[in-house]
Amino acid sequence: MRDELTPRQIVAELDTYIIGQSDAKRTVAIALRNRWRRQNAPDEIREEIMPSNIVLIGPTGVGKTEIARRLARLANAPFIKVEATKFTEVGYVGRDVDSMIRDLADIAVNMVRADHEAHVQGRARELADERILDALLPPAPQSVAVEHSLVSQQQQSEDGTRGDTQRTRERMRTLLKAGYFDDREIEIEVTAEGSPMLQVFGPMGLEEMGMNLQDLLGNMGPRRRKKRRIKVAEAYDVLVPQEAQKLIDMDKVTREALDRVEQSGIVFIDEIDKVANHVGTGKAGPNVSREGVQRDLLPIVEGSNVTTKYGMVRTDHILFIASGAFHVTKPSDLIPELQGRFPIRVELNSLTEEDFYNILTQPKNALLKQYQALLLSDSVTITFTDDAVREVARTAAQVNADVENIGARRLHTVMTTLLEDILFEADGSGPSEIELDAAQVCEKLDDIVRNRDLSQYIL
Repeated sequence: MRDELTPRQIVAELDTYIIGQSDAKRTVAIALRNRWRRQNAPDEIREEIMPSNIVLIGPTGVGKTEIARRLARLANAPFIKVEATKFTEVGYVGRDVDSMIRDLADIAVNMVRADHEAHVQGRARELADERILDALLPPAPQSVAVEHSLVSQQQQSEDGTRGDTQRTRERMRTLLKAGYFDDREIEIEVTAEGSPMLQVFGPMGLEEMGMNLQDLLGNMGPRRRKKRRIKVAEAYDVLVPQEAQKLIDMDKVTREALDRVEQSGIVFIDEIDKVANHVGTGKAGPNVSREGVQRDLLPIVEGSNVTTKYGMVRTDHILFIASGAFHVTKPSDLIPELQGRFPIRVELNSLTEEDFYNILTQPKNALLKQYQALLLSDSVTITFTDDAVREVARTAAQVNADVENIGARRLHTVMTTLLEDILFEADGSGPSEIELDAAQVCEKLDDIVRNRDLSQYIL
């Protein structure tokens, strides 16, 4: 996490995208800041400070998943969001819970590798220049470009010493950096793409075995290389990453990545309520491994060692944040041991009509701004009066109350229905301006809202 972000600043960052839910924002902000605080604690107590895992409880569409998405961008730490419903108990076909830590390790390695590559970009570009010059300098055919011919004519007047060759190369480098060769095609040697992803589903250990098999098969024999003809300007996109990869120490990258996972990794487990058994039904439901998934989560959340292709990862200090709507079930339907692993519970509030109005107007990615940007691609400038926005918010709140409360997602269905004709007719034939007011919104949506049966299908 960026050191300068205090809990108050983290909440302010979340406020630019998420309306309301101040309790959840405060709790998550404190948890994020505590990661940094622990890393700066005295050595003798640092290992004893365990993360306080969090459960976010609230109806669908109130911002639980959006908080996770924004956290991923705020936290300069390995972060992964997983769906609890994708995991199965050990022994059943499907992914085991250990795979979330393996995926987190992959993310961490990619993060650290990107950081190291950024530090060697300058040197990598210089080496890419040399490879491009090697492709440009060999004797050229008669159809060589004019600028190259001028350089060659100057060389004819000089003796053929090694110093002359070096001066030629320097002149070519100057022309290359000036962009004279950007449209020239050259032939370069590149590494062929690897084999497709190999994934194995089955009992514990087989998935990891699949990863090891993929690495083993990928490393057998020399790496296949092939030649490509490509323009000089595009060659940098291929050559610079190749040269940067050669400059970094992957062993160091792996060690640093595993340390990041163990010390500051964050796992967001969504839909945790879907693996809870509803007490009193007399059956476990169609998914017989729900309780088994909970039991498998216990050692991961409590702290254990997980084998990855990069090495062993300790999960003791990884922060786990779970979320769920808990419509049919409730948190107490989780097995008691798992409840104890998530000591902090935060309830998110249902959205009101005023919240809908704020969601439509305030965030950086507000829905109105998104539709305005979409229509602007067809040279249509659309504006909404304040009354129109409030009418959209009122409609969304009313349909949620009458049919099914799906939170802010209702705004998408209302807006799509409202703008359907405009979106269909816009064809980019010429610039046009449209202003929607409350009367037009009522005319378009009122009949649908009043007909409760119809609104179940349209809104």
